[in-house]
Amino acid sequence: MDTPDATETDPRSTVAQQQPLLQRLLAEAATILLGKDTAIRQSVACLLAGGHLLIEDIPGVGKTTLAHLLARLFGLDYQRIQFTSDLLPADIIGASIYDREEGRFHFNHGPVFANLVLADEINRATPKAQSALLEAMEEHQVTVDGEIHPLPQPFFVIATQNPAQQIGTFPLPESQLDRFLMRIGLGYPDPVAERQLLAGEDRRELLDRLLPVMGPEQLLAIRQQLRVIHVAPALLDYVQALLAASRESGHGGQGLSPRAGLGLVRAARAWALLDGRLSVIPEDVQAVWPVVAAHRLAISSQLDTGLALAERLLAEVAIP
Repeated sequence: MDTPDATETDPRSTVAQQQPLLQRLLAEAATILLGKDTAIRQSVACLLAGGHLLIEDIPGVGKTTLAHLLARLFGLDYQRIQFTSDLLPADIIGASIYDREEGRFHFNHGPVFANLVLADEINRATPKAQSALLEAMEEHQVTVDGEIHPLPQPFFVIATQNPAQQIGTFPLPESQLDRFLMRIGLGYPDPVAERQLLAGEDRRELLDRLLPVMGPEQLLAIRQQLRVIHVAPALLDYVQALLAASRESGHGGQGLSPRAGLGLVRAARAWALLDGRLSVIPEDVQAVWPVVAAHRLAISSQLDTGLALAERLLAEVAIP
């Protein structure tokens, strides 16, 4: 009697087969967003891990381009919402409109009903408008007039945020910050990348010609398969030690939540996959820890303070 082929039945083999495709995706992205390989890799890991991404930086460094780039490469339906001080929750999630002919209300979907939603300059909107995203980001649904409306899958929010010291900004509450798996910055390009940018084609024209590397179904499959990437008990001890240190430091509020811990493990698994490995090592946790922890440890919206504390905890906590 023939034995089944292990490559057909082992889910770890299925995950491994996705790695060349992901490497191609990273390479394609690097041709558009020049000199930002680390930020691209962090963003892709965040998306693979099923989290949401917060990008804080000054205007004009490529935040919107990165969001549009990910949507194109993953073949995702994309919507951009410009957050302003007069934005209302209904402008985000939609509203029920009365139809006189039928004598009943119809729900008109808002722009949040997309695979990838760019919440541009999220901290320029009031807390009431910001809160419209809370249920969507956590439950992947919105509730209007007591009726639940599921969001498309996959669902991913990229929010851009101007530095808190800029005029006309409202700080994101801790409950909102905790729903972002990662917070990254882009910064200025290095001189070589900036020269290529100045001498090259318009990024928007390049984006328009970019073809998807994979589709939404493949992305969902990878997310489901991430769980087969091995996390050893000793590695979980290390994660728990970092979480405990964040809560006992006395400088980062109440420290990282269990939600943050789960996100840290998922992000480390995604990082391992991008490296072509089917098991998580401490270096994977260390690679994603600063962007997962910093915004949760920030004091009075001072994200630089949160990053410094995250890096200090990483240096202090020994690997078991």
